[in-house]
Amino acid sequence: MSAKKTNIVVQGISEINEIPELIEINSYANIRCAPDLETLRNFLPGAEVLLGWNFDADILEKAWDQATHLKWIQWGGAGVDAVLFPDLVESDVALTNMKGIFDRAMAEYVLGLIIAFAKDFPETYKAQTERRWSYRLTNCIENSNVLIIGTGGIGRMIGYLLKAVGCHVTGVARTARLADDVFDSTYSIEDVDEALIGADYVVLATPLTAQTKNFFGENQFARMKHSSYFINVGRGELINEHALIDALEKKNISGAALDVFQTEPLPPDNPLWSMNNVIISPHMSGDYFGHRSAMAHLFLENLNCFRHNLPLRNTIDKNLGFIATKPLTNQ
Repeated sequence: MSAKKTNIVVQGISEINEIPELIEINSYANIRCAPDLETLRNFLPGAEVLLGWNFDADILEKAWDQATHLKWIQWGGAGVDAVLFPDLVESDVALTNMKGIFDRAMAEYVLGLIIAFAKDFPETYKAQTERRWSYRLTNCIENSNVLIIGTGGIGRMIGYLLKAVGCHVTGVARTARLADDVFDSTYSIEDVDEALIGADYVVLATPLTAQTKNFFGENQFARMKHSSYFINVGRGELINEHALIDALEKKNISGAALDVFQTEPLPPDNPLWSMNNVIISPHMSGDYFGHRSAMAHLFLENLNCFRHNLPLRNTIDKNLGFIATKPLTNQ
């Protein structure tokens, strides 16, 4: 390990006190805070490490010509689709994400949504606001068929919790895989239409890549049961939003829960806001009290690896757009 200090730029904060955990590394790191494009362009020359704290990839791309000594970017989210601009992809700069920080929170969020739909909580709340006694039968989630599209850390944790409450869990991944302790079976993404048949709940938790952008549209919603529900905690660009709205308006599916959208914040005139069979949340499924501290600690762990020339945790395959793992296959 070199005795010299590591030059670090933190994109998206004005002062180091916004991430208190970083104060402890002042003895071996020169930390510069870059809240805007001008500051980032001034501080990038000579920087070896960039911590992207505010997800503003456009600013980084505009300042990229100043990243003359950059070796590693720690991105502050699980999805890295926004930061994969061509110059970064083609460079030798390592890119890591925050895999593992958001898995449990997002899984609990999805479990809560499935319970809300099964127990018809939206109607219960509506009846309460109208002072209306609305007795009715609701569903149990035990033995429900849940299809999770995306079997990485987040999708796997979702499946783990759903399995624990008695759901039958099927996955969709890049390739078909053997059954394991979470997924009863896993289809390849090319066979997603077949996998949709019979699902009571369809959950999108896959990264946004060239292969998955807008892959879920009219044909896929047509494959779903009229009684089924659609949940998206991945990315808004994974789906054809107009096809979703059409499926909801025509009652081709029973409802949807959406945490991500093609345009964020969701415009006030978007028809999804006024649909009584839709639950909308503002891209918050992975956030929780303490998640920023957990992000900072993961960065510090990786910084230690960087300074000691050890493999970085959560290294992204920039051509694929996610952390590549070798799948179990049926061959």
